[in-house]
Formats: sequence, C-alpha cells, structure tokens
Amino acid sequence: MITMGAVQHVGRDDLPWVDATGGIWLRVLRVDEAAGVWVVHNRFEPGVRLQTHRHAGPVDGFTISGRWHYLEQDFFSEAGSYIREPAGSVHTLDVPADNDGITEVVFVMEGVNLNLAADGTVESVSDGAGTLAAYLALAEVQGLGRPAGIITT
Repeated sequence: MITMGAVQHVGRDDLPWVDATGGIWLRVLRVDEAAGVWVVHNRFEPGVRLQTHRHAGPVDGFTISGRWHYLEQDFFSEAGSYIREPAGSVHTLDVPADNDGITEVVFVMEGVNLNLAADGTVESVSDGAGTLAAYLALAEVQGLGRPAGIITT
C-alpha cells in the first residue's frame, strides 16, 4: 500500500486472493470499523450460491467480469454493471453454473450482513472486522503470509 497525503492506494498485486472455500475467492480491501463500512473484492466460480442474507445498511456492487444475479430479482449483473441495494433487502446471490469463467465483483457494504436460516431467522452475522480477521487467518493458513496492504480507518 502506498500513502500519498490523504490518498491511500492498494495495487493489484498488493493483496493476495484467499480461497474462502466453495468456489469463493476473497480480498478485503478496506475496513472502517467506526463507520461500519467494509469493501471486499470477490471472485466466484460458476455455480456458487451464497446463503440468503439481509444487509443492515446499503450495499454498492460493481461487476468486473462474469455474471450473477439474486434469485429474488429478475436482472443479471454482468461486467460493467453497478448495483445499489437498500438497507434491509433480502437476497440470495447466485452465479449461474453455465458461466464460462470467473465472476468478479467489488462490494462496498455499510453495516452488518445477517445470514438467514431457511425459516428467515438470523443464523449468523458478518461484519467488516470479522471478515478481515477471517481473511488474515486464511492468508496465513494458505501460506500467503499476513497481508499488510489493507486500508483500515
């Protein structure tokens, strides 16, 4: 990471991809615990489906490659697409199994992610600090060392 005055820069190769299992690859770019904002860069292999979840705050997403959708919506997000989710929206991210390659998305999340059980009750909670801790642990276990370029504020 390079800091130039108030600008912080994370280069393409500054942070490693960790295998978060199940066809999900992850890089944590930024965590601001005080503001509850966290930024992740995901790669999803064809056929990945995340647990149904609800976000406590809004989410921005930008698709870099591939395509994905929410089972509860009638659109597909493809390369170059941007989404803005309102706080409280419930959805299940799905990457079609017939995709030709990796789907890559950057998400900016505000607040926590509530992972839901089949009956709609909250099964677990994810936040920036927990995701960062998991990312760092996975990097070390996978022999990548402890990444030092993550922006934390």
